[in-house]
Amino acid sequence: MADPVIRRAERQDADSLLELITALAHYEQLDPPNEGARARLIEDGWGERPKYEAWLAEVDGHAVGYAILFETYSTFLARPTLYLEDIFLLPEYRGRGIGDALFRRISRLVRERDCGRMEWVCLDWNRAGLRFYEKIGARHMTEWLTFRLLPEQIATLNETES
Repeated sequence: MADPVIRRAERQDADSLLELITALAHYEQLDPPNEGARARLIEDGWGERPKYEAWLAEVDGHAVGYAILFETYSTFLARPTLYLEDIFLLPEYRGRGIGDALFRRISRLVRERDCGRMEWVCLDWNRAGLRFYEKIGARHMTEWLTFRLLPEQIATLNETES
């Protein structure tokens, strides 16, 4: 196996990225993006105003993993935060250092962009991911709770405005 190539995904990589996102959905036992979501993913990644960036891990010219990231902003640090939305490697390529190389490349962006930190979430059942994050010294934040509103809850909230 050749050394992995880690590079920013380009528009012509969209089909490979969508295949990997579908593989992640199956791994997490979720429905993959439907046709409308797939079209939005392409537009949001490479349209006039990109909302995220994607990075690929390739072996022998074949995409075997990806990361999706974007920047948020910390008012207290007065610096951007690099937020890692997804990082995924096809199961048959795990344990070869490819995921580590992908994660390390993404983490270097923090310094390159003068970000104050990098953040992500991990599913509580993803033991391999949790072990990796602990091994590299990432801190599990227990004092911050994640909240989420779905479109139907937002609609209800907006209906109750005075």
